[in-house]
This record gives sequence, C-alpha cells and structure tokens, in this order.
Amino acid sequence: MKLSVKPMTLNLKTTFRVSHGASDQRHNVLAMIEHNGLVGYGEAAAVFYYGDTQESLSAYINALPPLGDDPFLLEDILNALPDGPHAAQAAVDIALHDLWGKMVGQPLYKLFGLTPAPLPQTSFTVSIDTPEVMAARVKESNYPIIKVKLGVEDAEASVAAIRQASNARLRVDANAAWTPEQALELITKLSEYDLELIEQPLPIGDVKSYLWLRDQLKIRGVTTPIFADESVKTSRDVATYAGAIDGVVVKLMKSGGLREALRTIHTARAHGMKIMLSCMIESSVGVTAAAHLASLCNYLDLDGPLLIGNDPFSGLRYEGAKLFMPDGVGLGVTPLHS
Repeated sequence: MKLSVKPMTLNLKTTFRVSHGASDQRHNVLAMIEHNGLVGYGEAAAVFYYGDTQESLSAYINALPPLGDDPFLLEDILNALPDGPHAAQAAVDIALHDLWGKMVGQPLYKLFGLTPAPLPQTSFTVSIDTPEVMAARVKESNYPIIKVKLGVEDAEASVAAIRQASNARLRVDANAAWTPEQALELITKLSEYDLELIEQPLPIGDVKSYLWLRDQLKIRGVTTPIFADESVKTSRDVATYAGAIDGVVVKLMKSGGLREALRTIHTARAHGMKIMLSCMIESSVGVTAAAHLASLCNYLDLDGPLLIGNDPFSGLRYEGAKLFMPDGVGLGVTPLHS
C-alpha cells in the first residue's frame, strides 16, 4: 500500500469564532492510500488547541513506516501506528476503511452492520458574535436545530436574542470557557430558554467540578443535560466521567478514527450516557466518514461541509437538517477536481 498526503485549505463562509479563537480558514490534510488501483481517502483536521498544524500532521503521516500489503489487517495496522496526533491517525484510519469498503464493494455502514436511514437530524453551528448578528444568522439559516457557541460575555443575551428570533431546538457549546461558578449561574439562567443540552461548560480534565456542578444544578431543579467534548477523546476517558455528565461528544479527529470512535460510542452507552456525533471543521471526507456511525447516536452535529465554501469532495448530502448517505462504496466520497 502506498500512503501519501497533500494539504487541504478550507475557506469558511463566515468567520468562525469560539471561546478560544477565530478563523477564516482551516488548514487540513488529505491522506490517500493506494492499493491495486484503488484509492482510500482520509482527512486530518488541524485544531490549534490540540497543538496540531497542517505541517505537523503531514510530517507524522509522511514519517510512518510502510503499512504493509494487506488492507484487511486493519487492527494490526492501526495498533502499530506510533504515538502522535490523533487527527493524523484518524486520517490513516479513515483512508484504510475507505479502501476496505472499496475492495469488497460495500459502503462502510453495511460493513459495520448499520443502517443508512433514518438518521437523526444535524444541528447547524452559529459561532460567537454580537447577539444581534447571531440571531440574524439563526433566522437566515432556518435550521430546526442550532448549536450556539458561547463565551462568558453576552452569553445569556445571545441565547435570548436567538430564542426570540427562532423556535429551533437549541444546543449550547461553551468550549471549556466557564469556571464552575460561572457555569452554575449561566446554566441556571440559560435553562429558561428550553435548551436541548450544554456542551463542555468546564475546563478539560476537571471531573470534580463536573460532579459539583451536577449536584448544584440538581438542587436548583435544573435538568438540562451536560455533555463532555474536549474532556473525552477516546473510550479510555469515558469511565472517568461516569456519573458526572449525561453524554459524550464523539469526533473522529479526537478519537483517532472510526475504530476508536466506535469503541467510545459503545463504552459510553455501557455507562448509560447518550452520544452526540460531531466533527471539527472538515470537508466531506471526514464528515461523511463519521456519518457511517450516525445510526448509533442520539444527536448529530455534522455540519462541517455546510460551513465551508470550497469543499473538494462530494459525499454526505443535506436537505436542510436531514442527512442522506452517498450511494458509493467505502466512504462514498468523490473528488470534485482531479
């Protein structure tokens, strides 16, 4: 098998602001594995708060030893990958799975024993801006499910403006920006706006504060579910948060690919947690790969291709918030340009 990489710069339709930064482009990496005339595609998303760059992801993949000549030895190949960025490992994992599906002539969801439909609807993300601008974006999008990025400043005002503009189901994502005390007060106030869930309100790794927050919210009669994103990368992290959260956010770029994402989903379910399948800002390669696991999940946040203006692949198809899997084998993605 021949492994190669090339840079993939994604242009965002609007500036994407979260609590720890803003960007107009994302610099991802496309991995390709060629074998017997077939090509498997994978993607690595460079996320700066994990310390990844396009250059570091490419360097990791380029430095890998040969993968061998049997694509069906997925577990052996992936277990032999050296320590490194999970996103880069995910690119190799996704490309191998794409190749696997193409070799047997089946879409991945069938090889996992899953169904392509019906799938939960996806949310659409609105990044941090003034309350007025955020509300206008929500109204313009006309999506039935909105994920709202929040910091500390104007958090309640933003949700209030959005709720006034829309009856959409609302999810809030603080990206680890709140202290425990801020989270308690903000979640108490925000619960009045009929939120579906709140994602990563507290800093990464602070399990005790999640337990404290849950107890304090219960005393106040607040029942809004709390999900962990940045705190739970792989299946090994799930048990640490058992009893402290209601659900986990699964992303291929955090877990290292489809194999570990599947383990994370099953581990979370075994601990009574719900699952939201999500993505970084990725092209149709990474997001379509994740969607093959969508039928196992309670919630979807797979809007990456909707946020970029130059997706180099076709794959997952959107009709509003409804998702439709592509018809092809493997991932089912197709390059739009040679």
